[in-house]
Amino acid sequence: MELANQGLQAGAYAQPLEHSFRRAQWRMLLAAMFCYFFFYTGRQTFGFAIPGLQKEFGLSKEVLGWASASLLWCYAIGQAINGNLADKFGGRRVMTAGAILSCAANWVVSFAVGFKSLAIPWGVNGYFQALGWAPGSRLLSNWWGAEERGKVFGCYTFAAGCASVLSFVTSIVVVNVLQLDWRWIFRLPVLLMLVGGIAFYLIARERPEDLGFKSPDTGIANAQDAEAAGLQSTSEESSWSRYKAVISNPKLLIAALSIGFQNAARYGLIVWVPVHFLGKDWSKMSGGMIDPVWISVALPVGMAFGALTNGWISDRVFGSKRYKAIVLYMLLGAAASVGMYVLPTSVGGLALLFLAGFFVYGPASSFWALCPDLVGAKRSGTATGVMNFFSYLLAGLGEPLIGRLLDHSGNTAMVFPIVATSCLISAFIALFIRR
Repeated sequence: MELANQGLQAGAYAQPLEHSFRRAQWRMLLAAMFCYFFFYTGRQTFGFAIPGLQKEFGLSKEVLGWASASLLWCYAIGQAINGNLADKFGGRRVMTAGAILSCAANWVVSFAVGFKSLAIPWGVNGYFQALGWAPGSRLLSNWWGAEERGKVFGCYTFAAGCASVLSFVTSIVVVNVLQLDWRWIFRLPVLLMLVGGIAFYLIARERPEDLGFKSPDTGIANAQDAEAAGLQSTSEESSWSRYKAVISNPKLLIAALSIGFQNAARYGLIVWVPVHFLGKDWSKMSGGMIDPVWISVALPVGMAFGALTNGWISDRVFGSKRYKAIVLYMLLGAAASVGMYVLPTSVGGLALLFLAGFFVYGPASSFWALCPDLVGAKRSGTATGVMNFFSYLLAGLGEPLIGRLLDHSGNTAMVFPIVATSCLISAFIALFIRR
């Protein structure tokens, strides 16, 4: 009888402890989402500054594409370094530092007087921006188990999609509502990122043990991937050992190449759609019920919801076979982008623009869930950084090429077939991730 009572008391104690841990898990996820919700105000506002930069400095779209590429390439280098730093020092401090430093770098950019003084600090800002995503992913990998990664990274990537919405809206407010010049695009929105970074540091904790909880199963998703990953004990790994384990994983490298083309498509839309919607064709639209530049907000709204759904689909519909969700969305993203090219100056293209964002960005949540799936939580920061290095390396290559094409063709709608082509290449490569 006494043993039975002890068992009942233990069960009664375990239940509230489990509920407390669940609340703590969600608190960490929401804290990371809140912080990253403001991060894109530090790097996705550039497209709205392009018309003002061209007018003041007389720079071509190709030259400004190189300025945009400077951020993307420095971001890529930063990802390769900072993901490992997050594994070594923890995501909480690294992500907070990124928010503070990126805010400062944006203010430096706002005082640019020409191409060099624009591109150099914008590139430095790219490195500081790279202190955000992988460290946040590392913290989430500590708190959530393998069976819920699709959902968790879907939510985290949803926050990134919402950040795109915020960066678009705040830029439009600065330029169209407040009637301020391009410099204020780099001054006002980033103050929100500063607030988000400080709040994250105050709320988040690096791992469950910091609050007295036991960590969930954060290992490699299945036995086959565990065998392919090599070393099983990662608690005492050096930085070089983590890099070696990640780079020698063939599936992760295939995924990195695939996300490179996915991100090239994404930034093709993020940077050049505002230019397209601020162009002469859209300014001559009849009707006048909706300011054309506000229609561009449909793009990041679609991106946010696409990311939220793709991670869930990869878990529930495809049984964590994430490549299937990636291929499906990339093919549909290509179709939506072709549709935008056919209807480049029609308000009817609003739905297609939403769908282009939805399907082009959606697979990001499945790509990021692959990192801990393939190499385990203790290497997830390094894996995320390596994958994001390839992601932004290819995105950076695309920017000046798109700018040059738009300069020579005089048709900003040409961005859409380029995006469609990138989506198709990404889908084809993703077929080889099979797991």
